[in-house]
Amino acid sequence: MDPQPSGAVIARTGGRREPSWSRLVLPGSPPVPVRVHRPQGPPPAGLLVWAHGGSWQRGSAAGWHDATAALAAWSGWTVISVDYRLAPRHRHPGAVRDVLAALAWAHGRAAGIPLAVGGDSAGGTLAAVAALAARDRGLPLAAQVLAYPPFDPACAGASYQRSPSAFPQAEPLRRAWRAWRGDRPAAVRDADGTRLYTTHWEAPTLAGVAPAVLAVGRDDPVHDDVESYARRLRADGVPARLLRPPGAVHGDVLRPGRPLLRLLARALRGPDPSDHREDHR
Repeated sequence: MDPQPSGAVIARTGGRREPSWSRLVLPGSPPVPVRVHRPQGPPPAGLLVWAHGGSWQRGSAAGWHDATAALAAWSGWTVISVDYRLAPRHRHPGAVRDVLAALAWAHGRAAGIPLAVGGDSAGGTLAAVAALAARDRGLPLAAQVLAYPPFDPACAGASYQRSPSAFPQAEPLRRAWRAWRGDRPAAVRDADGTRLYTTHWEAPTLAGVAPAVLAVGRDDPVHDDVESYARRLRADGVPARLLRPPGAVHGDVLRPGRPLLRLLARALRGPDPSDHREDHR
């Protein structure tokens, strides 16, 4: 365990007291390392399991420490940041299983407060498919909180073609999908029979999955993936709130001074994180 100095106030949390944090290793096969950020002050309003970005191949809970600490400070939720297994050494479904192990652990400690899953970029993809597995296992989630997640392995949406300089570009992202999914991409069945998907498009229906809070910039290449996910959720009767902060770009979760992370925290703080209204600020 590595607690940070109690009561430290730093710029990255906007003047709020920085959460205390610790490293834990959760039960799993293999065990799953996490960083747990606990907000200072009143008891946490909820538990949020977070999967970092990095094209399924890079990144870590340590590399995302400032972002997840800020999210805990601003939302009042405890954030459990997962060091999931990375591709190409560990292809699907290893990372999804690690996120699910963290959700199962958090569910056992929720004690009546809400439990949600979230992530940014490739971690948002993992969080979304973990939410589907949680639905199929009967594990109740209050929300899925996703920042600019890609969902189309072919990267075929028009938004991928709008700018030759925007990140991520379609071809490198297609390669990342292949590195994570392998040569025979398909949903697999876990030991209990639960289907573990790589994208929501593999699921016959989204009905019954957790309500969604989605954030993406209008000029982000994955914009159309996120928008189509919001439409499909709503068509299947699932509340989905789509946040499109002006000027937001892919990677803004790692820039706590930008508005995207604060908007996600505000959605968690609100009375109903699943409010389906679109936010065009």
